[in-house]
Amino acid sequence: MHARRLLTGLVPLALVAATATACGDDDKTSTSASGKKLDKVTLTLNWYPYGEHAPFYYGRKQQIFEKHGIDLEIRAGQGSQKTVQATGAGQTDFGWADTPAVLAGVDRGVKVKSLGVFLQTTPASVQSFAGEGVASPGDLKGMTVAGTAGDALTKTFPIFLEKNGMDVSDVEVQNTDPAGKIAAVISGRTDALLGYASDQGPTMRDKAKKDVTYLRFSEHGLNFYSNGLIAGAKTLQGRGDLTKRMAAAVSEAWAAAERKPGPAVAAMEGATEQLPPKNVLSEQFRTTLTLLHTDATKGRAPGANTEADWQQTIEVFTEAGMVKDPRSVTEYWDPAKGIKEIKETKKTKGIKG
Repeated sequence: MHARRLLTGLVPLALVAATATACGDDDKTSTSASGKKLDKVTLTLNWYPYGEHAPFYYGRKQQIFEKHGIDLEIRAGQGSQKTVQATGAGQTDFGWADTPAVLAGVDRGVKVKSLGVFLQTTPASVQSFAGEGVASPGDLKGMTVAGTAGDALTKTFPIFLEKNGMDVSDVEVQNTDPAGKIAAVISGRTDALLGYASDQGPTMRDKAKKDVTYLRFSEHGLNFYSNGLIAGAKTLQGRGDLTKRMAAAVSEAWAAAERKPGPAVAAMEGATEQLPPKNVLSEQFRTTLTLLHTDATKGRAPGANTEADWQQTIEVFTEAGMVKDPRSVTEYWDPAKGIKEIKETKKTKGIKG
């Protein structure tokens, strides 16, 4: 979804795979400055770093991962589908990927499981400039919307329309490469785009210097899980309690970043040459923080899931045609090795910016 930016200075997944193959077990540990033995761990993102990823950088800066015995390397991805494939193949220890891609991957036989979905309210939305006057789904009638054939947004858009008393024929979806959706709206070729409120919208606003309005799927009758932490069979079965420690560290990092969003975004400085402007990063992360829970998980640790929310997501993507052979929740999610409730300690509460 972020193909509009080049990955200059970042390691392509093909090279990541070669590096992973070349590294032996002797390369799996390091030593901290204090002499503590750490597990070297790779995390491949869903794409290049943007605002949503601030907790990983903040957690690393605040030594939260180190506290859990982890020396974390953060790698850029090339889309959730490729991250799921790389994680399942053991080319990265952990991945950060969209749940629809996880469901579709498992459907195709990829050996991967979620350790916890963090974006439990979908950021899926129809985005347009405020001047278009789109305040409700009915306002979309007769409009042209940029979408990408086969992706989760375009697959679930008909369900969104149906839930709001509309038909797919009421709106024209113009098949657009992910790299061209923002340009299509700015140029006027389309009236709106299908995108994530935590991603494209802030970028479009910054580029066009115009306010952007959102019709969020979740606010109009359709919600499903989005991005979360995943691991492949090799990591789940072969590295002891690492998955539990990683899950705990990621959850703690997100809780810390939620308390201090400004310093969390600042921790991303220098992550990549393609990093969005700070104002865009800040808006992306502010929006991301609105997505962390469903009604069932309010007040719980970031990444703590419920079976009912998982089941709802599976049903949505079965209806959308992205899951051909729906399975039980535990075929996709490993609660035993995933996110547990974190207990705040004095050290956790007192994290400095």
